[in-house]
Amino acid sequence: MARSPTHNVRERLLDAGVTTFSRSGFHGSSVQDITDAAGVPKGSFYNHFESKEALGVAALDQYWSDDAGDRLKILGQPGLAPLERLRHYFERATVDLAAKNYTCGCLAANMTAEISDHSPAIASQLSAIFATWSSQIADCLGEAQVAGELRPSVDAGMLATFVLNAWEGAVLRARIEKGERPLRQFIDVLFTQLLR
Repeated sequence: MARSPTHNVRERLLDAGVTTFSRSGFHGSSVQDITDAAGVPKGSFYNHFESKEALGVAALDQYWSDDAGDRLKILGQPGLAPLERLRHYFERATVDLAAKNYTCGCLAANMTAEISDHSPAIASQLSAIFATWSSQIADCLGEAQVAGELRPSVDAGMLATFVLNAWEGAVLRARIEKGERPLRQFIDVLFTQLLR
């Protein structure tokens, strides 16, 4: 079934929103920048989104569903031990960041730092993303406990939140340094010191 032209314009705007917000930030991206990137007339923007903020919420959902969500499937990959899956997840994320020359980072973290204080709608979307993300890491850590890879006394949910917070900090440092060193340090400390 072919997509309607209207649906196609909305999808192009969403894709352009993810790319433009990732590259230039929310405040550094105008509606004109987004429509130019999408290759659509500026006037068509408001046929699909009532505001740039509404596009921001939808772009976060798109980013989470497509980019981040695809990577998260690694955490449930059959045939690998839980901690091995977790390591593969962070290794893949490191490769993805390197492919972008450490210029974009994580759209969810970028939007959190830039606009969550000023947009309740975006803050709510970000809160849901980070809660789900932490929960998926916690599930993997819980499986590691069952498999005997991780102490059963550890609170998997609290540890997952800490791991995610530390990862996001490493991503920010990698953007500053334009290199993988902070990400490699994170992976090394996580798997040789914390997850024992």
